[in-house]
Amino acid sequence: MTRVHAKDIRIVLVEPSHPGNIGGAARAMKTMGVADLGIVDPLRFPDPQAVWRAAGAVDVVNGARVFGHLDDAIADCGWVVGTSARSRRVPWPVATVGEFAERLVREDLGGKPVAILFGREDRGLTNDELECCNLHVMIPANPEYPSLNLAMAVQVVCYEVRRALTRDNTAAATADPSPAAGENSQPDLPTDWDRSPATAADLAALYRHFGQVLSAIEFHDPKNPRLTMTRLRRMFARIHPDQTEVAILRGVLTRIERILARTTNPHG
Repeated sequence: MTRVHAKDIRIVLVEPSHPGNIGGAARAMKTMGVADLGIVDPLRFPDPQAVWRAAGAVDVVNGARVFGHLDDAIADCGWVVGTSARSRRVPWPVATVGEFAERLVREDLGGKPVAILFGREDRGLTNDELECCNLHVMIPANPEYPSLNLAMAVQVVCYEVRRALTRDNTAAATADPSPAAGENSQPDLPTDWDRSPATAADLAALYRHFGQVLSAIEFHDPKNPRLTMTRLRRMFARIHPDQTEVAILRGVLTRIERILARTTNPHG
């Protein structure tokens, strides 16, 4: 099993409106040993206020990467998690931040990054952005006043992740490598997988391909999409396919396209 480490955690801020919040998020990250910061289409960045608010975490701010689109920020990630405080018409896999952190240490991502998305200060992540995620994470705050600013939310999530990773690393270091006879030698953790997990870019390409084929066979109307693609995205987010499984599915879709082409143009 390839364990997740702090270096594998990528915090992604989507369209932050105030540079001070970027600096505050960077400071929250550094206190918990997380350094990979991605920023999608910020209103103001670079900006002196981001540096000022970062205090001793200027290195995180200076090392931040700016992306024009969310797809680019998560393309190489093996797992994408979105923070959200609202319910959805189509339910998605949801966990508290503590549950997410405990699950994270049991994920075998083959060394690929884990992206944790934080939305806009005033309205969070859009439905389309949330559909890019394998899991939605909620901070169980006071229901009468659940509002956290951006840096606070980043701090809570990074704290829970560090807590889980530290506990997991300690357990691994102190574990007896040779259990006594009769003891369970297969812990409740995934074994090494034979293929790397599909990245966000792999899945995005699969969804586009599915959409094209479903439209070609008139199963899906792009002008009136209903919830077909949303539910397909949810299914794949739940099962977390590997790269070979995605390649097989795309091969099937390509075969369908070739048969359709021969049917519509038998003499071509």
